[in-house]
Amino acid sequence: MTPAARASAAIEVLADIDARKRPASEALKGWGLGHRFAGSGDRAAIGNLVFDCLRKRASCAAAMGNETPRSLVLRTLVTGWGMTPDEVASLCDASRFAPPPVSEAELSGLKRELPKDAPAHIRGDFPEWLSEAFGQVFGDRAGEEGAALSERAPVDIRTNTLKATREKVLKALQRFEAQPTGYSPLGVRIAHRPGPARSPHVEAEGAHGKGWFEVQDEGSQMAALLSGAGPRQQVMDFCAGAGGKTLALSSLMKNTGQLFAYDSDRMRLRPIFERLKRAGARNVQVLNAGETEALTPLEGKMDLVVIDAPCTGSGVWRRRPDAKWRLSPQMLEARAGEQVAVLDSGAALVKPGGRLAYITCSVLPIENCDQVDAFMSRHPDFKIVPWRMLWEAAFPVAPPASADGSDEALLMTPLGHGTDGFFVAVLERAR
Repeated sequence: MTPAARASAAIEVLADIDARKRPASEALKGWGLGHRFAGSGDRAAIGNLVFDCLRKRASCAAAMGNETPRSLVLRTLVTGWGMTPDEVASLCDASRFAPPPVSEAELSGLKRELPKDAPAHIRGDFPEWLSEAFGQVFGDRAGEEGAALSERAPVDIRTNTLKATREKVLKALQRFEAQPTGYSPLGVRIAHRPGPARSPHVEAEGAHGKGWFEVQDEGSQMAALLSGAGPRQQVMDFCAGAGGKTLALSSLMKNTGQLFAYDSDRMRLRPIFERLKRAGARNVQVLNAGETEALTPLEGKMDLVVIDAPCTGSGVWRRRPDAKWRLSPQMLEARAGEQVAVLDSGAALVKPGGRLAYITCSVLPIENCDQVDAFMSRHPDFKIVPWRMLWEAAFPVAPPASADGSDEALLMTPLGHGTDGFFVAVLERAR
């Protein structure tokens, strides 16, 4: 496919997303099934263009004066793919499969620079109704923090120390120019590719099949390290999902002690079995999904309960940019209610002197610090453990500042830490 045909396809996919209100991944899959002539490179390029449009939807729309799929695609080719306005105009030559010619108004939009004093939600490409929340947590940096959440994300990898070292993983992935991560001593990073280029499918590599590594954002790795999981402990991964943090915890525990993995949704939990086998994690007992009676014998016995809570996913907008435009106040309220429920349930499992690690992939206060404050008011026998104390025990490098300036819990963001947005608070139960 020509670049012009790829642009037309991206316009078509964005129109489908708007019309049918469905996730971008589903719309792209549907387009591919209907256009089987498109090769893998074409599909990757079209997907990149669609996701880049969604990442910067607000700023593109502001510059162009509307948010039609065509306007978003044309503007993204300039601001994200390095084309000049005149090159975009040449692309739209009305030839077969090419977009119609660019109008004078559109050409002006392609050349327009947004003012530096544009509203934070425009500069930061996040929904306007979240402006108050972003201002509350980031202050004057709200626009810049949002903009960092609107960039492409790298491919981050966690070394499975049950089977390999970071040096072995780096060597296995050296053709992708893999580099060590800055904070996690287990992490390896492959930088994102520009424009139509796709990121490498590292899970197809032999080293992954051998269980040497798992794909996991550095922020998620850091959250697992801050939990304080270690050998011979009794640990509960309360919202285990597909098992990403379960595997990280098992590695930190050196395959000793007992690690329980539980989730309320059996479909989310289903992939964990194959992953555990590949990683060589033998200290994990997977509880039947949704069977809360299996938790009763464990009440008050856990050294550590890790709650990777259900949340809006605002911290992973780099990877799922369409989710931020589907998010609503009602959805945020529903997630907050779910967080209350899992926190209260998880707290019952913590033994006196044990700890509870509360983790979200969100940057919104209602899901993070507000949730922790409300939990401690309901459970006065829990007190927060300052995150820098935890950092010193887990990391070989000096701690960065929390994105919200807190000394109690750590908020990581792409702008400040180069990670996805993650929040970590560890609370200890009185003895």
